[in-house]
Amino acid sequence: MDADRKGRANDEPARRRLQSELRQLRQLRDLRTREGGRDRRAEAVQVTGSARARLDQPRTARPGLITLPSYDPEAFGKLSERIARFLGTGRFIVWMTVVIIIWVAWNTLLPESVRFDSYPFIFLTLVLSLQASYAAPLILLAQNRQDNRDRVNMEQDRSRSDRNIADTEYLTREVAALRHGLGEVATRDFIRSELQALLKDIDDRREASEAL
Repeated sequence: MDADRKGRANDEPARRRLQSELRQLRQLRDLRTREGGRDRRAEAVQVTGSARARLDQPRTARPGLITLPSYDPEAFGKLSERIARFLGTGRFIVWMTVVIIIWVAWNTLLPESVRFDSYPFIFLTLVLSLQASYAAPLILLAQNRQDNRDRVNMEQDRSRSDRNIADTEYLTREVAALRHGLGEVATRDFIRSELQALLKDIDDRREASEAL
């Protein structure tokens, strides 16, 4: 009986540790199930989009019924400048003249069955009007970009000229200071003349003392 009691007393701490470990495992499992439910709810909200936007995330764009397409202004500006440069060349005029001559010749000299724009060439007029309506804004956009570049270059030239003026004034003051300083510096000829005068004075005094 005593041995059984001792065995039960020794097993009691092990049983308690086992129960505490089981309790911790249950708590960890419950916590994971709750977190999994939250993640699933968050995914459902993101997928369906039915919940409100989160307050800790900034709103990038105002929601609307119609979303306009986005574009790169710099790339569009470069493309417009290329088109404007091509429109202002003689090559464009030559090619446009060739196309118009072929168009008119096709619709006047060939049989009526193959003509697609008979006289008075309404479709040709529409195409030229469409080309002009697109060319004018592109040319204006290219001119605005060129004006902006010219403005920046003018500002840089102005700042550069201001710096040059400031440097010139500084150098002028330095040269004037050097001239003023050099005016007070004893030159070699001045020192030589003073030494000669001093030696002459010494010789005169020596001769006077000898004469006495």
